[in-house]
Amino acid sequence: MSKFKAYMSEFLKNGKPFFAVIFIQFGFAGMDILSKAALNEGISNYVFVVYRHAVATIVMAPFALIFDRKIRPKMTRSVFIKIIFLGLLEPVIDQNLFFMGMKATTATFTAAMVNILPAITFVMACILRLEKLNLKGVRSQAKVVGTITTVAGAMVMTLMKGPIIELFWTKGRTYHEVGNQGVDFRHSIKGATMIAVGCFSWSGFMVLQAITLKSYPAELSLTVWICVMGTIEGALVALIMERGNTAVWALKWNTSLIAVLYTGIVCSGLAFYISGIVMKTRGPVFVTAFSPLSMIIVAVMGSIILAEQMYLGRVMGAIVIVAGLYLVVWGKSKDQDEVVKSLSADEELPQIQDKEFKENRNDKIITIKTSDGVSDHQNPINGLA
Repeated sequence: MSKFKAYMSEFLKNGKPFFAVIFIQFGFAGMDILSKAALNEGISNYVFVVYRHAVATIVMAPFALIFDRKIRPKMTRSVFIKIIFLGLLEPVIDQNLFFMGMKATTATFTAAMVNILPAITFVMACILRLEKLNLKGVRSQAKVVGTITTVAGAMVMTLMKGPIIELFWTKGRTYHEVGNQGVDFRHSIKGATMIAVGCFSWSGFMVLQAITLKSYPAELSLTVWICVMGTIEGALVALIMERGNTAVWALKWNTSLIAVLYTGIVCSGLAFYISGIVMKTRGPVFVTAFSPLSMIIVAVMGSIILAEQMYLGRVMGAIVIVAGLYLVVWGKSKDQDEVVKSLSADEELPQIQDKEFKENRNDKIITIKTSDGVSDHQNPINGLA
């Protein structure tokens, strides 16, 4: 029984980063559904971004004041500049471009484009040396192949259908799929450009957050600062883009309000905080590698709740995503093992040196003959009589 408890304790300890990023992907899956509903009701994407981060600031600020008061480092000019860019990259640029790109194209096309995020983050992390890359090593090869495989699986899942798979919970239930209207080539290029720039901005945010945490290691406080800056900068953008239209700032008691509260608390406040914690030990590549997982979650939830049809292409894509994630996680776990071994070696070296020093003290005994011919044994370290 004790062995089982020890095993479960070790399993939970090592599994925390995985549970955390999977929780984030469940949160993002819910965000996709609620945000789409809110946008369909007419809420401005600029205003939506502002209210979302205002809610996140209000909810997370008390926790940061209480739990970070002893560990919060001093705010420096360089850290503050980084926070300004963090508030601009993800809350303002990425989220607005994501929604604008979706309006210009289709939801399926947007979902396919967003899954380039792990690849972009991996390249950025390698360039900035946040990720170790040695193409001759098996670990690095696994991470590269796994990242490419994950993106490929996401593309298969979104762009390929194949035959319908009948599931027992969808039998007898009907799902009315609303077809998207045709999108001309000009709008497709415009939307694709917006989404691609948004993905680069999101990847830059993840990498910069990992860098900022090294000099400002207070995840809760950093989350609040990002949300504050996102609210201020987003409000400036919204006032410019929606000037003269004060009606867009009114929130009604409908799905828009629920979407603002949900995305603010879960997808901005908690997601920024949890990502920061995981990044400190696993890096930004580990966090973004799980982003295509939200597509699987949405597909399963849509099949069960909405009786959406499950296609063979989606199942095959999901299998490829899981295989790619396994390779990335395996490579990252080997990196983590190397870090642990290195830290253990650094801790054991002083102990070994101290042990050798004590043994030498005990072994090195010299003999001094006194004037009366009696041998006197002394330890040279302690001094001579």
